[in-house]
Amino acid sequence: MLAQMQIYWEDAKTNCMKIEQQLRQQSKAVDIVVLPEMFNSGFQVQGDKVAETMNGYTVNWMKENAQRMNSVICGSLAIKEQQQCYNRLVWIEPSGAVSYYDKRHLFAMAGENERYSAGKERVVVNYKGWKILLQVCYDLRFPVFTAQQPEEWYDLILFVANWPKERQFAWNTLLPARAIENQSYVIGLNRIGKDGRGLEYGGNSQILDGMGEKIVDLRDLESFEPGSLDLYSLQQMRKNLPFLRDTDRFECKL
Repeated sequence: MLAQMQIYWEDAKTNCMKIEQQLRQQSKAVDIVVLPEMFNSGFQVQGDKVAETMNGYTVNWMKENAQRMNSVICGSLAIKEQQQCYNRLVWIEPSGAVSYYDKRHLFAMAGENERYSAGKERVVVNYKGWKILLQVCYDLRFPVFTAQQPEEWYDLILFVANWPKERQFAWNTLLPARAIENQSYVIGLNRIGKDGRGLEYGGNSQILDGMGEKIVDLRDLESFEPGSLDLYSLQQMRKNLPFLRDTDRFECKL
């Protein structure tokens, strides 16, 4: 389920309560609930103002709702660990198992690199037979980092973002590019509305298949929308169009 939403500025409890209210209204079971980048605060580059710990309010809220819904809950938030802040995409399974990816490409134009520490590795999670590459916002602009590698094929790239409306063309262009070049499903989850600095976000959260065709597009509306992905169809497409067998081998030094 894609949760495209307006985010209350620096108000974790209100944001979590809003999300939970929407989730409780859903009648159909879903495997994964995808929340935006910094879904509990908005994109605040001053990490110390909003950072929590992995035992803090938001992560515990995610655990409770993952168990209640029997669904994965994932989204990014500012996490403080050993005096460092990370823009961390947290992935929580119904069992309580926790995985996470720390954003590698920090947005220097906004000063994110001055207040946060960059992640040091790619993260692929395995869930219900799927291999899912976790990514955050600005990572979308760096295709080498997301490229398929023969030692670690994945089936889905998951981008959570606060992508500004003024650069929406890039968002709508790069998402299908990542799907096509990697023959992978792509989920791009963006927010809408304005943040506490007046920056506007355009939404356009979407799901794309391995050919880059849209399955779901939420445009600019606040919406909690399910979507369906079929692993067998992806595997058949790769079998019929075996482009990935010609993939270059390379080492991405982080």
